[in-house]
Amino acid sequence: MKTSIISSIKILLLLILLISVPTLRANNSNTIIEQSEEKGLLKVQSHSFTTKKKSAFSLNGLTEQVERGLTIVHFQTNEKLEYRTYDTHGSEDEALAMTEVLKELFTNKASFLMLAHDSAAKGLAGNTSELNKLGLSKLSMIKSRQAYIMHNLNGKIVEEINDSSIDLRIQLSNTIKDSKIYFPREVYIFEPKIDRYIAHAGGEVNGIKSTNTKDALDESYAKGFRLFELDIIETSDGKLVAAHDWGMWSRFTDFTGELPPTHEEFMKHKIYGDYTTLDLQGINDWFSAHPDATLVTDKLNDPIAFAESFVDKDRLIMELFSVMATEEAAGHGLNAMISQIPFMSIKGDKLDFLKINNVKYIALSRRMIKREKKLLLQLRDAGIKVYVYHVNFDAGKDEKYVYDNEIGLVYGMYADKWAFGKE
Repeated sequence: MKTSIISSIKILLLLILLISVPTLRANNSNTIIEQSEEKGLLKVQSHSFTTKKKSAFSLNGLTEQVERGLTIVHFQTNEKLEYRTYDTHGSEDEALAMTEVLKELFTNKASFLMLAHDSAAKGLAGNTSELNKLGLSKLSMIKSRQAYIMHNLNGKIVEEINDSSIDLRIQLSNTIKDSKIYFPREVYIFEPKIDRYIAHAGGEVNGIKSTNTKDALDESYAKGFRLFELDIIETSDGKLVAAHDWGMWSRFTDFTGELPPTHEEFMKHKIYGDYTTLDLQGINDWFSAHPDATLVTDKLNDPIAFAESFVDKDRLIMELFSVMATEEAAGHGLNAMISQIPFMSIKGDKLDFLKINNVKYIALSRRMIKREKKLLLQLRDAGIKVYVYHVNFDAGKDEKYVYDNEIGLVYGMYADKWAFGKE
């Protein structure tokens, strides 16, 4: 009798174990069960400038971070959406275009939401009356650096404003069905060319960015790059070397001495103990050994002195940080790449300035693309090569994103890694 009871207990325990094992596995892994619970779940975060946080929205667990201004997200189903960000802080034209899209969305009774990131108010000043007519009274009164979320997903307009952040979660209805496209993808035709891609800080080496080392140049060259950016700064004894900045270099090398170091100290230390640093002699040696490679400088603003010390000024493009330095380079027949701040500060006809000074290159943040599309089209049509940096700075905005969506409007990019094929 005792043996029979024990056997029954063992069988019961075994059955409990067998039943519980699949449940434990499902709850502790990224399974279809977990994904189905997320189906149609919308999460939205709007952050003002003061929070220093990125605003974002996510649907079914997939997250998209947004840029400055107001982003409209149009839902075609509870799984499919399209969106566009309007820089309503930086451009009145963007604010006007957004207002026209809102009118269409409301007329068609589309399901959509809006969220603000950073700052969104400045360009809306001329549209307050129209926004009020649309029922967006809070948006019409939004101040700079406020968070904002609006949606009409429950059959009525819901608006919320906050001085710092707003966090929203809502379950989308499975009855949403809308095939209309409000934000068609813009496709730019371009001819693939090697010179569209600049290896940022020498490019990645074994997945590590911004090393400015010989090893990075070697790896990037082997992958296909032929334009190589290096950050050029001075040691304490006035020698030019390749490093992004002294703080980063000291972290890369575990250097604990006084910064900046001497040239001798700089040359003693390898990046992460493995990668060879470059002084001016090392830079010249490498480019001499790679006669089809071009150097793009960063940090320097004395074009004449560096050009005279570089191995081949015809294979040199210098990003410059003042109008005066750009004009000086032009006067000596050097390839100047004017940086964003001095370029945008030029009064009058910017293209005329470029033509007079024979400037063929501009370095511009890719974050400028949305609000400067008209200018970029003018530059493109004038044959000016605009290279965008800040690739990989924002979530999802990597080399492939820029290649698929922005090359053709801009000429090329500063890329950390090769993602383009041998063209």
